Amino acid sequence: MTPRHAILLIGCLVLAGCSAPSTGLNQRSTVLIARVEDIFFQETFGGNGRTCSTCHRAERNFMIDAAFIATLPDDDPLFVAERRPTLRENFEKPQLMRALGLILENQDGFDDLENNFNLRGVPHVLAMRTSVASPDGPRTGWSGDGAPGDGSLRSFAVGAVIQHFPKTLDRVAGVDFRLPTDAELDALEAFMLSLGRQEDLELPLALTGAIPRRGQEIFLDNTVGKCNICHLNAGANAVLGGTNRGNANFNTGVENLPDQPADLLSDMIPPDDGLGTPGDGTFNTPPLVEAADTGPFFHNGSVETIEGAVAFYDGDAFNNSPAGQFLAANDPDGVGIRLDATQIVAVAAFLRVINVLENIRQSLDLLDGVMQRRVKYLRAERHLVRAHSETRDAVRVLEGGGLHPMALIELRKAEQLVELAVTSPFARRRNIETAISKLQAARRQMIDQETGP
Repeated sequence: MTPRHAILLIGCLVLAGCSAPSTGLNQRSTVLIARVEDIFFQETFGGNGRTCSTCHRAERNFMIDAAFIATLPDDDPLFVAERRPTLRENFEKPQLMRALGLILENQDGFDDLENNFNLRGVPHVLAMRTSVASPDGPRTGWSGDGAPGDGSLRSFAVGAVIQHFPKTLDRVAGVDFRLPTDAELDALEAFMLSLGRQEDLELPLALTGAIPRRGQEIFLDNTVGKCNICHLNAGANAVLGGTNRGNANFNTGVENLPDQPADLLSDMIPPDDGLGTPGDGTFNTPPLVEAADTGPFFHNGSVETIEGAVAFYDGDAFNNSPAGQFLAANDPDGVGIRLDATQIVAVAAFLRVINVLENIRQSLDLLDGVMQRRVKYLRAERHLVRAHSETRDAVRVLEGGGLHPMALIELRKAEQLVELAVTSPFARRRNIETAISKLQAARRQMIDQETGP
């Protein structure tokens, strides 16, 4: 047994006997969440200086991309491979990380670091309560096997420490890092499950805009868009043969796209084989409610815009893939997915709108927590920063699609007010109250009733 295999075995033994996540937040979870923020944002686990929040930034939807990375100072722990000689080779690909936001992963083990690796974007960790479970076990990461051992969220945290936190590439537990304790794993699991939506939407929603409303119709039509088959209610769960299969894996042909950005920048990128060792070429389904503001899209960040991501399913790479052929085989006309440009824009507009409604929901929840003093002072600051980020994202997502100009006016005002609440503590309560009213007004411009995301 090699040292690296031994490390993975240690991680699995630490996690033995862990139970599956519960279906709701209980009192114990609430206490754990209050404790875990320090672990998530500050704990380095005796490693190279990285924390969970090094890659999963609260102000960037608990993910990162190249635009965000460009704002970071050179001494940020994300760039540890550029400063630490023991990590200079085969720990990251700094050029591709800075240019495309791609992080090096050794999904198939650590035996051949030079040749056996993947480069993947950082997935957000929002709405994990609704998007991890499947009849075949938990699905984490882009491929569904983002965790060693039992694949649970607890294993996901252990795998992240082993992969991303070591001082050297020997990855010896107790030397290059320490493994999380059971209490820390409890806290991290509770925190991840608390982020974002706690339940799926119930589509259709009573949307007001003609274009997003048409996009919703196409999305739900299993003879046209066919999106709802694999993304039930715009979530991460698939309904196949009339059965909800939970978070399922598919080979959608993303790896077959021509002119992928990473390939244009480097000729040393091995293909990503997806789930398993060796992989079967499949990747698990991400939730779509959070999609529009968490690009670039797909496991390798190959598509930058939500419109481009929707258009992918009208292309040859998808329709010639096993997933595309499956849809075609079940279509009376033998068609996988065929959408014209206006239909692509309409589906993207729908995804933009439900994303903004979720931004508003999260921002309102965070602001209300501060107003009701459900969080202590330091956590209140973090919550306000997150609320500002959610509101800013809502503005950016609507602007990008040219949607709901009246709602945009209210959202821009809310963004300014939340920023003032962050920077001006003495007028904080008044600014939060007004910001809440602006967010509610924006929501009313986008949906006909006070229900939804």
